[in-house]
Amino acid sequence: MQTTKQIMIVGVGGQGTLLASRILGNVLVRAGYDVKLSEVHGMSQRGGSVVTYVKYGPVVYSPIVGPGEADLILGFEQLEAYRALPYLKKGGTVIAGTQKIDPMPVITGAARYPEGLLEEIREKANLIALDALSLARQAGTEKAVNVVLIGVLAAQTEIPKEQWIAALKETVPPRFLEMNLSAFDLGYGYRNV
Repeated sequence: MQTTKQIMIVGVGGQGTLLASRILGNVLVRAGYDVKLSEVHGMSQRGGSVVTYVKYGPVVYSPIVGPGEADLILGFEQLEAYRALPYLKKGGTVIAGTQKIDPMPVITGAARYPEGLLEEIREKANLIALDALSLARQAGTEKAVNVVLIGVLAAQTEIPKEQWIAALKETVPPRFLEMNLSAFDLGYGYRNV
């Protein structure tokens, strides 16, 4: 019997977490799952935290992921990935971009950006960490970090690559499609060392 899987997508406003959740939701529906999405916005317009819950399985009743329930955390930024750790189940996986985006307390000088976050995540989870920003630049735009990370996630699933490509074509605006397909391929081909 198939069980329900739970994913949290976390990042900072403007990083494309919502587009990533729509791509993921699209491909999961195509794969025949019942899918529920829930978006939680912080001060997303000002670079605040943005969290999206994605649950899928034979039948899903609620989109909310509780503490200790996420099978996977897709983190677009180090601190946001770290903050989401309490939601990860034991033995869960974190796919995290190594990018650091200073939150408001750091920008104003009231706090310092924490060091050693990836090492702390690695102690508590199966971690795939990568410089998604560099790969996005290689694809032609810094804004494709989200699709690079979706590519990494896609490579961890049993869903055929063609279905992911079809979901991208259906979800991404046509004028940005080529760059996003390139970003997806770079993420899909990434190997964690």
